[in-house]
Amino acid sequence: MKTILSTIGLALLLMSSNAMAQCKQLFNGKDLTGWTIHGTEKWYVDKKELVCESGPDKGYGYLSTNSPYKDFELTVQFKLEANGNSGVFIRSDIEGTKIKGWQVEVAPPGLHTGGIYESYGRGWLIKPTEEAQKALSPTGWNTMKIHAKGNKITTWLNGKQMVQLDDEKIGQAKGFIALQIHDGGGIKVRWKNICIKEL
Repeated sequence: MKTILSTIGLALLLMSSNAMAQCKQLFNGKDLTGWTIHGTEKWYVDKKELVCESGPDKGYGYLSTNSPYKDFELTVQFKLEANGNSGVFIRSDIEGTKIKGWQVEVAPPGLHTGGIYESYGRGWLIKPTEEAQKALSPTGWNTMKIHAKGNKITTWLNGKQMVQLDDEKIGQAKGFIALQIHDGGGIKVRWKNICIKEL
């Protein structure tokens, strides 16, 4: 029995190691290498965590990857501080602080975290149910996973599937991943373990 359990344990460890090997860390925990700031809002590193915070202009702000992505599985952890109205944009184009693409919502309770919104386009495409939104921790760390393959986008929050969308317009796009600061001021969100596996 011990031999069987040891074999199973070793197999699981190898599978986990292989998964980590295929996953590329987009944030190095030290600085903003590999990213570009858009706008005047604050982006900085504190305690090996990436922090976005409203600045004096209280405008929209984005932090985008320098490389575009199409098909991928992205995992990111976030913690809401103050008003946490933010988001993760995928397959997006940015000019100044105008972003065109699709946002997976990150927001305080009841504001559709995990839903998909099309910026400068059709608006809300799909929102999670009220029951699914209970997966959000309003004060602790949350883990979001976004699976983008062709026309299909699926999101999870803390292991709970939030939405699944099949959309031809999304399927035709390729672009940057970007984190958002919403306008209005008073926003602060912490991020860590931003990891992407291209499909």
